[in-house]
Amino acid sequence: MAQYRASESKREQFRRYLEKSGVLDTLTSVLVALYEEPEKPNNALDFIKLHLGAAGPEPADTEALRTELADLQQKCSELMEENKELRSRVLLPSGKSCFY
Repeated sequence: MAQYRASESKREQFRRYLEKSGVLDTLTSVLVALYEEPEKPNNALDFIKLHLGAAGPEPADTEALRTELADLQQKCSELMEENKELRSRVLLPSGKSCFY
């Protein structure tokens, strides 16, 4: 019996936490929007994700974007180094260009 009360107390604490953080209100409003939708979507979970703002790129897309980002960062680094080298060739020790 005491274990039941402890579990009930934890459940009540968790419910208050969800209520205080706004989770219950947000979930309720999304579920109400789904309920009031005249044409129910084929995938209710996608509807909920979209309305919660969780609809992001798929994991495969995310991995491709991470790879592209790493490649572009490497390319940027190489170009910065090349730019630095070319500038050192063009500029005289005084800092003026040899083309003036």
